[in-house]
Amino acid sequence: MACANLVKLNSPSSLWIGQQSFSQRRGSSARRVAASPIRAGAYTDELVKTAKSIASPGRGILAIDESNATCGKRLASIGLDNTEANRQAYRQLLLTTPGLGEYISGAILFEETLYQSTTDGKKFVDCLREEKIVPGIKVDKGLVPLPGSNNESWCQGLDGLASRSAEYYKQGARFAKWRTVVSIPNGPSALAVKEAAWGLARYAAISQDNGLVPIVEPEILLDGDHPIERTLEVAEKVWAEVFFYLAQNNVTFEGILLKPSMVTPGAEHKEKASPETIAKYTLTMLRRRVPPAVPGIMFLSGGQSEAEATLNLNAMNQSPNPWHVSFSYARALQNSVLKTWQGRPENVDAAQKALLVRAKANSMAQLGKYSAEGENEEAKKGMFVKGYTY
Repeated sequence: MACANLVKLNSPSSLWIGQQSFSQRRGSSARRVAASPIRAGAYTDELVKTAKSIASPGRGILAIDESNATCGKRLASIGLDNTEANRQAYRQLLLTTPGLGEYISGAILFEETLYQSTTDGKKFVDCLREEKIVPGIKVDKGLVPLPGSNNESWCQGLDGLASRSAEYYKQGARFAKWRTVVSIPNGPSALAVKEAAWGLARYAAISQDNGLVPIVEPEILLDGDHPIERTLEVAEKVWAEVFFYLAQNNVTFEGILLKPSMVTPGAEHKEKASPETIAKYTLTMLRRRVPPAVPGIMFLSGGQSEAEATLNLNAMNQSPNPWHVSFSYARALQNSVLKTWQGRPENVDAAQKALLVRAKANSMAQLGKYSAEGENEEAKKGMFVKGYTY
């Protein structure tokens, strides 16, 4: 480590959540960190302004940062080949939707998309800016097996992140996303949680140093048959660890956004939870772990149906929260769009209208005013995929 005050990462890490590894911090002189002033970075004011802009009333994030391989799977579902031209056509459909900025404040792009233009030669980032949508960029390099763990993963991508982030900023990106995952059926081990939290914290600090608002996303996967109480227990442990390391890395909380999983039962649990129950457990976790300095909580949908994701968000906005509670959805905004489009130019207008329908529904949910009346059956179909990769 470059500084003796930083926390060591080589402590025993094979224990499971709920055992000693998470309590060693309390009262342990080895874990104490000397207080030091946090200096404002060159981009601090801009970061705070950007985060507030994204966390604006009635708006949320459109996530279209799927890797080329994952985007190929989406295209294959409607009979299209995974070519750059087809990926560009689909993302052009999404990013040029008239009026999208009324409901969407930010769009997370894959690197390919950040540098692409429309077929008329207009940069996608300029299309977004005209709608007052902040361009964002996925910066992680994906999940790989974590040696020494219980068949768990860690997220790679810190090498070269500073230089890449600087280039993304020049291209017009103003926020970043880094997705790592925690699996409840596989433990989770203290090693996996610590690795996830430390990686997120280093990424967040590097992003802020280069002018990008970091979205902090430790996704707790839906896989498993555990009850909602177990999800709450794990989520509290994970977010405690994340904020510990964010603080150690001098991350400015006012200049970040969170992208948590909702606290739900495992996808294979015998009993489904109501939106009111999910809201209760999720908000309990957030109030226990997330400082009010954080401007926005932008939930991931994680395989819920379009309607479920919207109903659950709406339930969480029935009373005031310390933060902007909104959405950062991929499948829960795109599923109906893709099925409407079918790769046909004559369906573009209808597909864009389908996107506006979903975006408006989630905008109303952010305001706590959504009604599921009139939702079609397609929107109610679940999208959970066991072992899903992004």
